[in-house]
Amino acid sequence: MVDKKRPVNLDFGTIKLPITAYVSILHRVSGVVTLFALAILLWLLDQSLASEQSFEAASNILSYPLAQFLIWGSLVALTYHTVAGIRHLVMDLGIGEESFNSGRISAWVAVVIAVVLIAALTGWVIL
Repeated sequence: MVDKKRPVNLDFGTIKLPITAYVSILHRVSGVVTLFALAILLWLLDQSLASEQSFEAASNILSYPLAQFLIWGSLVALTYHTVAGIRHLVMDLGIGEESFNSGRISAWVAVVIAVVLIAALTGWVIL
């Protein structure tokens, strides 16, 4: 028998998720973005290797600011996915899963490391 008096909150703007949930959700999203970016970049590599003219065409495509932004976005997704993946691997070893507080701390550490690496990556791409 289902309790009909349970509160049901379907307003996603008012739901407060812990940082561990956000890190996990972003890890999944960054994995999907990385998968699609990899497919597009492999297609572009295949096109560039077909002939000298197709290499020039691929080079012209990559000179557009939108293409450069998409490449930067794919590198950001890959960086975040790698950092969050290492966090998950460490937790699979049993480190940082003793309590909710240690999971929250490791989530914040992963976010800080990802932000620092993304800032460094952005500086490298711009220069």
